[in-house]
Amino acid sequence: MSVRVRRVYDPPEPQEGVRVLVDRLWPRGLAKDAARVDEWPKALTPSTELRRWYHAGEGSYEEFAERYGAELAAEEAAEALEGVRELARRGEVTLLTASKTPEESHASVLARLLGA
Repeated sequence: MSVRVRRVYDPPEPQEGVRVLVDRLWPRGLAKDAARVDEWPKALTPSTELRRWYHAGEGSYEEFAERYGAELAAEEAAEALEGVRELARRGEVTLLTASKTPEESHASVLARLLGA
């Protein structure tokens, strides 16, 4: 399995495989054709409450990752996670996020859970 995390604003590269947007909202100022997104499983995104809590600086990244992991155990999210896991079994997968710090975002939590 090969899973990587990149910013959705970075130009697509040929070796990225399936490009999966893992943000709930479409990235600002980015045309859909320019993003070259193959999948957009919104069930994988953190809840609005968790996202706001984390971005308000009320907790650490580690605590965010733990809470997000718990959210991913919900049925719809677990099914979406398994769908991306299946894509990764077949080839390269790139998780895309608009986050300015992808290494401290939900995308990196997903990558870890997918075995990146």
